[in-house]
Amino acid sequence: MSDGLNIHQNVAPNVSIPINLNTNKTVEACRAAISGKRKGIRALLPFLGPAFIASIAYMDPGNFATNISSGSEFGYNMLWVAVLANVMAMLLQNMSAKLGIATGKNLPELCREHFSRWTSFTMWGISELAAMATDLAEFLGASLALNLLFGIPMLYAAILTGLATYLILMLDRFGFRPLEKFIAAFSLLIGACYLLETFLSHPDFAQVAYHSVVPWLGNGDSIMLAVGVVGATVMPHAIYLHSGLTQNRVIPHSDNDKLKLQKFNTKEVFIALGFAGLINLAMMYMAAAAFHTTGHSSVADIQSAYMTLTPILGSAAASVFLISLLFSGISSSVVGTMAGQVIMQGFVGFSIPVWVRRIVTMLPTLAIIALGVNPTMTLVISQVVLSIVLPLPIITLIYFTKRKDIMGVLVNKRWITISSILCAIVILFLNLLLIYQTLGGKMPFVG
Repeated sequence: MSDGLNIHQNVAPNVSIPINLNTNKTVEACRAAISGKRKGIRALLPFLGPAFIASIAYMDPGNFATNISSGSEFGYNMLWVAVLANVMAMLLQNMSAKLGIATGKNLPELCREHFSRWTSFTMWGISELAAMATDLAEFLGASLALNLLFGIPMLYAAILTGLATYLILMLDRFGFRPLEKFIAAFSLLIGACYLLETFLSHPDFAQVAYHSVVPWLGNGDSIMLAVGVVGATVMPHAIYLHSGLTQNRVIPHSDNDKLKLQKFNTKEVFIALGFAGLINLAMMYMAAAAFHTTGHSSVADIQSAYMTLTPILGSAAASVFLISLLFSGISSSVVGTMAGQVIMQGFVGFSIPVWVRRIVTMLPTLAIIALGVNPTMTLVISQVVLSIVLPLPIITLIYFTKRKDIMGVLVNKRWITISSILCAIVILFLNLLLIYQTLGGKMPFVG
């Protein structure tokens, strides 16, 4: 494609596109698995990719800040919230991936096809704001990591982050597989960092196991942190993107192919999102073990977490923390750019060169850094923007996936539709509370 970013191969099924040898091998392996010629783990391996890309949204710098704040202030008590948020994310991301498999189209494309032109353009504009708000948080996270790790001024760190993400996105010129592998590698590196942090922080695993499944809510601050953890977990751009990643990755030739593809897709979502969930738990219990149990319950942002980790666990733990943040910021920025392309191509039917999108989405971050705006306040505002936009992808996703005339054999089962509606109600309610509280409102049940 002329914009240098194929990401989801967003073309009609009858349009031929150049596919490299790497991509051909992956597609052939997928078809061998569908036909039963590949068994066990060898059958699943070629399907691993799309969900790992989408899962990066659940390990972005915004998650770092929220999980650290929860763990430092309330110890292990809030772990169940992270588990609940991850279960809801699994359900919705699986539905998004299924939509791409069933229709050969992504969620924004279906909105353009079924809604009026005015509605599609409005949804595009709102969704672009969400993509830019997401990119803002991711850019700030990666830039902050470079600044604290190497002493690079924030402005130059942001430019380096933009250059790194652009170079990674260029892997798409070689087909979808190299980019999938690269993002999956970043995910594994973040996981390795938190495995090391687990050994260094010595968490109480009995407490981790107990509070991961037993709900607890204490004072008003804990309620609002629960709102923040759940309300900021399901990202609008990840829902849009996942359907684009699966829509033409492996084109099914029959209803039976679709059913088998969806089974492999569900397994991949469970693995990738489950892995992201474990990392979020690790972020929280590391903060609980390192900060809460040592009397540092006021650690509420990334900078203070780094400064506090050094005397408590040593410089190695602090450096590993920043390295994981750097991997998170860069990889999530790549995914955010990919999502922005899906949103634009789907809603309005055109795209721009990836380098133009990279520069445009960098500008707000560069302006904020140059003006010396408080990074924490900026992250809060970006989360509010995401909260306002979130209803769009969730409601439209449920609407399309419950329609048999659109989904065919992959239409939602009744329990999936009911579960997704309940998830949507919970998420939307918590996001409304987050917006209300951020704007200074007081809930009567919050002390």
